[in-house]
Amino acid sequence: MNKSELIEAIAASADIPKAAATRALDAMIESVSDSLKKGDSVALVGFGTFAVKERAARTGRNPQTGKPIEISAAKVPSFKAGKALKDAVN
Repeated sequence: MNKSELIEAIAASADIPKAAATRALDAMIESVSDSLKKGDSVALVGFGTFAVKERAARTGRNPQTGKPIEISAAKVPSFKAGKALKDAVN
């Protein structure tokens, strides 16, 4: 499912116009992104938790030359599925 299909599903499920569903989805994505930028996590009970994790610096290899390269530390977004979502999938 891509974003436009998700918008159609939201609009049909909530019985709202596609334009309103688009604004709602965009606002949700923006809110989650802003919270993650601040370092906060976003917990949606039954669905899951969005959080920021620290990835340590490490040594990798250039696949073309085989030479070692340093990969810098980074902050990466993560998602941990909630119990209700896990149960729905299984």
